[in-house]
Amino acid sequence: MKRYFYSILLLGFLMLWSSCRKDFDFSRSKGNLEFSADTLYLDTVFTNIGSSTYKLKVYNRSNEDIVVPSVRLRLGENSGYRLNIDGIAGKSFENIEILSKDSLFIFVETTYDIQNLSVDKNQFLYIDAIKFDVGSYEQNVELVSLIQDAIFIYPARDEATKIIETLKSYNGNEVVDTGIQGRVLQPNELNFTNEKPYVIYGFAVVPNGETLNIEAGARVHFHDNSGLIVPPGASIHVNGSWSSDPDVLENEVIFEGDRLEPLYSDIPGQWSAIWLLEGSINNIINYATIKNATIGILSEGDPDSNKLTITNSQIYNSSSFGILGQNTSILGENVVINNSGLCSFAGTLGGKYNFTHSTIANYWNTSARQLPALLLNNFILDENDNATLANLTEANFNNCIIYGNDNPEFQLEEIEDDNVVFNFKFTNCLIRFNSRNTNLTGPNYDLDDTSHYEGNIFNQDPNFLNTDKNQMHIGKASAAINQGLATFATQVPFDILNVDRTTSPDLGAYQHIVFPEEEE
Repeated sequence: MKRYFYSILLLGFLMLWSSCRKDFDFSRSKGNLEFSADTLYLDTVFTNIGSSTYKLKVYNRSNEDIVVPSVRLRLGENSGYRLNIDGIAGKSFENIEILSKDSLFIFVETTYDIQNLSVDKNQFLYIDAIKFDVGSYEQNVELVSLIQDAIFIYPARDEATKIIETLKSYNGNEVVDTGIQGRVLQPNELNFTNEKPYVIYGFAVVPNGETLNIEAGARVHFHDNSGLIVPPGASIHVNGSWSSDPDVLENEVIFEGDRLEPLYSDIPGQWSAIWLLEGSINNIINYATIKNATIGILSEGDPDSNKLTITNSQIYNSSSFGILGQNTSILGENVVINNSGLCSFAGTLGGKYNFTHSTIANYWNTSARQLPALLLNNFILDENDNATLANLTEANFNNCIIYGNDNPEFQLEEIEDDNVVFNFKFTNCLIRFNSRNTNLTGPNYDLDDTSHYEGNIFNQDPNFLNTDKNQMHIGKASAAINQGLATFATQVPFDILNVDRTTSPDLGAYQHIVFPEEEE
């Protein structure tokens, strides 16, 4: 009983003591807030596409708990910016409390329609401010975004059902809904210029019998799960170019995701693929950069034709494959591939592949990698592990670098069959392959067999500039210097930077350079 009495007495004392405390009496702010930034710069976004969320930290350095009577956007409810304070979204707030020696997070994002402008500009700075308090105590933090106009290509949506248009395939007279969101490009959409970037939602499909031409300097951006499809009878021509004019900074064509913030600049898997279906014809890609896709290029079928010619192009940060060929035909010159979650190049179910002066590398470090930089096989397995075989008519790699951060960096998977050929040859290549560290054995891995391997260099340093940043230039310590066969150098006389290589050809897509010394 006595213990119970003392407990009641102690509880009453604590309640009386807390009621007398002044710690949680809030004083009015007096304009002495501090901020993590005087100006908050939100990175470039496309019109009508929301930005990432940015945060501003507001500090109360005083010894008093304070209340800020008003926090609001200068442009009010018409502002293209949005705020979130303590989990509440809005554009104006009242009586925001900040404890002594404490801070407050404000989260900011923006979406703006460039059509609201009264002038015709392709991009402009959109400026607003967060205003704290009023009158003589007012403080401001400026908000700045670069809003860029674009040409948007997206499937239609039924306003009544909200169902988004999907692609159809045709099996005789039967129409099959693929379930893939997208639409066929219109005749006036078959020439992508460099005047404005293009933003594609879903899959954009080139019409049968037509060619999608993409001019030098064009920028093509894809939303999540989006890409390009080139169906039977259609073609894609990517017409990038190299320029010696210092005033022309970029003539290549760039394919990437639609998030422009630096955070997204090298994140793999932001969009799907450039998909060349069986029956598409005469596809040409010159001076292009394809980055941050799931599969950079997926080419299917037509092993006996010249289905895809890709030259002077780079493919980076693919979450699965840089190039995936399935019983297809690809000619590549001055091609650079790096950082792929599976293979940088895979020629599967046979086909015909000829790569000269190309750098096929894989320095993927985002997760564990089970496959090499380069894979060739002559089969495909169904769900029951039954194999379909096809001829690997030819797979020639000449004056190439095939390297990476794993070992080995090429793999040959052949199911032997008297009716199926498996032809391949590596000539004057720098290759990472150490047979002592692998169980890859058999006649296909006889590195002394000159019908498959001739003039190659194994396991010596290519001396790349910076593989993490996809800078695949080779330096003066590279084992690839002056190791190219002149025959192939004559076939591809200039490297990817338009440097003459005919006199003393190096291996890979680049002639060597002297690396700039790192700053202290």
